[in-house]
Amino acid sequence: MPAVSPLDMPDTDAPEQQPARRRISPKSPRQVLQPEAAPPPPPRSQKARHPLVVVLNFFLMVVVLALLGTGAAFYFGNQQFNKPGPLAETTSVLVQRGADLDSISAQLHRQNVIHSPFVFTTAVRLYKSEGDLRAGEYLFQPGVSMRDVLDDLVSGRSVLHAITFPEGWTSRQIVDRLNADPVLIGEITEEPPEGALMPDTYKFTRGATRQQMIDQMKRVQERAVAEIWARRAPGLPVETPEEFVTLASIVEKETGRADERPRVAGVFINRLEKGMRLDSDPTIVYGVYGGAGAPPGHTILLSEKNKPTPYNTYQIDGLPPAPIANPGRAALEAVANPSRTDELYFVADGTGGHSFASTLEEHNRNVARWRQIEAERQAAAEAAAEEAAAEEEAAPAEEPAGEEPAEDGAADTPAEDAPGDAGSANP
Repeated sequence: MPAVSPLDMPDTDAPEQQPARRRISPKSPRQVLQPEAAPPPPPRSQKARHPLVVVLNFFLMVVVLALLGTGAAFYFGNQQFNKPGPLAETTSVLVQRGADLDSISAQLHRQNVIHSPFVFTTAVRLYKSEGDLRAGEYLFQPGVSMRDVLDDLVSGRSVLHAITFPEGWTSRQIVDRLNADPVLIGEITEEPPEGALMPDTYKFTRGATRQQMIDQMKRVQERAVAEIWARRAPGLPVETPEEFVTLASIVEKETGRADERPRVAGVFINRLEKGMRLDSDPTIVYGVYGGAGAPPGHTILLSEKNKPTPYNTYQIDGLPPAPIANPGRAALEAVANPSRTDELYFVADGTGGHSFASTLEEHNRNVARWRQIEAERQAAAEAAAEEAAAEEEAAPAEEPAGEEPAEDGAADTPAEDAPGDAGSANP
């Protein structure tokens, strides 16, 4: 270790050096009150003045402003799109097939469903739903929002109209009702044959054609006949689906009560198996009046009962050549699976139903009972008519002008149930 020289050792006895004091120049009071001058700014960076930086700053500002504007526009548009609309009352809007987005928006605005076609059109395109809008008739409730309008148009929740065809109607009656419906359009090219249509309630949208309804009823009937015919009871005396529908049409016209259809079908099945004539009153009516049907309140006349027609089962053996009406599904089911009884006759019982019998003697008693009910009803009706006439005579009345006196007598007499007749559902 080298020796330390005394000269190298610090002098601890030497006095400490004081820092040099800055000489303060006294200022005058005026100079004290004046602010000192600020230092000059640093020199501007050469990079900040570069043209590329200036351009980038400009574009960045444009992007920021655009984002702010887009956000504000989206917020405003979303508020408009979801808020309740101006519609004050329930309104029906018909969107035609082939209508484009602009025409649909204009139509909705004209009918006061939406308040801004621009907002609606923009929203539809943003949701990429322009190609999903469906034609149809739509029913919009008061205050419906544009979002709900779009949902309805995309889902196709259009107004459904309904039309009902009672079971047992003829094809002409069905065609007449279709032609009278004000919502359906187009013409029916050809009147369908009897038994080709399925009576039911059908729903459709505005713009549907009458021929489309006919075609739909045909398809439903064909499927029903094929399905029920395939699971019919064995040994039935009907050999083809056409005969099956023909017998079902007779059953349909004989009774409107669901609980009686299998029983009525059983009577006709039994008569066919025994080689007996069906003796069904509705076949008389169809043979005389066809698909137009008898006039309201018509009573079958003896001359009509004895008139030979291809459909009159009092005059022909077996089944008519074709159906006499369009049977419903229940009548088809009844013929496919009839009640297994030994009954051969039935007649009206005065309550809307029928009295059934297995023997001619029992049937004749039922007929006599029905005739008594008819006589009592006729007497009550005549008494009511006489009472009404007496009241009219007691009250002063003016002589009607322009009326001719009615002729006395009638050209024919009502037909009565003869022993052996199968049914008198429409006496």
